[in-house]
Amino acid sequence: MNRDEMVSRVRNRKEPWDIVVIGGGATGAGVAVDAATRGYDVLLLEREDFGKGTSSRATKLVHGGVRYLEQGNVSLVMEALKERGILLRNAPHIVKDLRFIVPNYSWWEAPFYGIGMKVYDFLAGKYSFGSSKVLSLEETLELLPTIRRDGLRGGVMYHDGQFDDTRLLINLMTTAADHGATLLNYAGAVELTKDDAGFVKGVTAVDGETGERFVIEARSVVNATGIFTDETRRLAEPSVEQMMAPSQGIHLMFDRSFLIGDTALLVPHTDDGRVLFAVPWHGRTLVGTTDTPIQTVSYEPLPFEEEIEFVLETAGRYLSHKPTRDDILSVYVGIRPLVKAAGASDGKTSSLSRDYTIHIDHSGLLTIVGGKWTTYRHMAEDCVDHATTLGRLDERPCVTATMHIHGYHQHSAELGALAVYGSDAASILELVKADPDLAKPLHPDLPYIAAEVVWAARNEMSRTLDDALARRTRALLLNARAAVEVAPAVAALLAAEIGKDSAWEEEQVRSFRAMAAQYIPQGRTYPADPALHIEPVKA
Repeated sequence: MNRDEMVSRVRNRKEPWDIVVIGGGATGAGVAVDAATRGYDVLLLEREDFGKGTSSRATKLVHGGVRYLEQGNVSLVMEALKERGILLRNAPHIVKDLRFIVPNYSWWEAPFYGIGMKVYDFLAGKYSFGSSKVLSLEETLELLPTIRRDGLRGGVMYHDGQFDDTRLLINLMTTAADHGATLLNYAGAVELTKDDAGFVKGVTAVDGETGERFVIEARSVVNATGIFTDETRRLAEPSVEQMMAPSQGIHLMFDRSFLIGDTALLVPHTDDGRVLFAVPWHGRTLVGTTDTPIQTVSYEPLPFEEEIEFVLETAGRYLSHKPTRDDILSVYVGIRPLVKAAGASDGKTSSLSRDYTIHIDHSGLLTIVGGKWTTYRHMAEDCVDHATTLGRLDERPCVTATMHIHGYHQHSAELGALAVYGSDAASILELVKADPDLAKPLHPDLPYIAAEVVWAARNEMSRTLDDALARRTRALLLNARAAVEVAPAVAALLAAEIGKDSAWEEEQVRSFRAMAAQYIPQGRTYPADPALHIEPVKA
């Protein structure tokens, strides 16, 4: 993917695009892949970088949703379990099987959760990742040696999936590009144009790097802007009612020592109504998440003090070494674009469905919102079916259920630290071969080398320090301080690749440091949410 080439395509386009997608997260990327692989002319526009919003801030799980089963949403669970299996088959370099254990501290938990997980296994059918099992105390401690032992009776083990969200996202964007799609980051839609009948017929977009305006015609326009769904809808109809109910979730990153091994921990019930995960990820321990209703959305939401304390205290009930604020390597926040429930009045978002909605406004703008990473492919198929009807396009079958995603590699574990790149790892190694200096680690506390920054700039449209350190690599999430320390060196690498001067480097470092500061909680006071009343958890 080359941004200059993508801009040139948009500038020189004379015919209407079949489908224009607004939004470069999981949903938008899925729609672009589905439409491009059916042979439609597709343009995707993203105001910031691909995945800048919610899609880079997940719990890093590809899962059916155990708690949705408890809520009785069997259809959502079955759909997610099927899509989980399809994703493992189509992107084995990104998606991995991960064992989870639900610890049992009461006599009733083993039979209760054991039966529930057997139902989970049954619903997965041929897409199962493995059978669940009731574990003895000794078996539980062998797999989770750092779990709190006081009162522990055993556990229930089950299988789910894990992935790197923005690695998958970039692979999806590249897949779409491989099939002819045009993709632009830093190009926001500022206006939706209409025909004489009042129906949306295109988009006016602005290149965020140059200020160039593009008047783009389209047979069908898809709004896949996630947390900015209603903002985009108002470009066509300023008076539309809000359909999204945003919910905030935070994740804390700790050293690997808090969860030794390759097994994850699931706490099925927390005080805010969500499950809590402690997951091994990229050599660290990731713990989350909360579910806090919020009123406003942004690309860089702040955690609330109560959320941090809640995760620390809840995790401390189950880990032998209780994590403290000083142990946090990074805190990141994601906002879920949940669909408002009709008649809902309690203000809680933990009970809202994680299913998706396709909505068509009077203007003909097609909006898809809700859902989750696991079901992105099915959502995209449904969305493109609707978009082709609205755009009066020839009907063509969806092919993504059996299509390999860019980077496909069946034995990526053999690639070591470059495993998440799959088949692209060979090209990164070629960069190192041509310039051995690119083999140097970015930082002793980060699992990345300089060649990855160069690769991302040349082939993945990485344009800023934020792109390189938060999404192409995951440095900011793994260790925010280390990411800040390496920022000047990475800025120099980027500047050399995309033709920027020293003033640009200095500005990039300044803005990145300011943004990254909120990922480092020690010594920092975050806002308190007056709507939060999370009581301290008693051991």
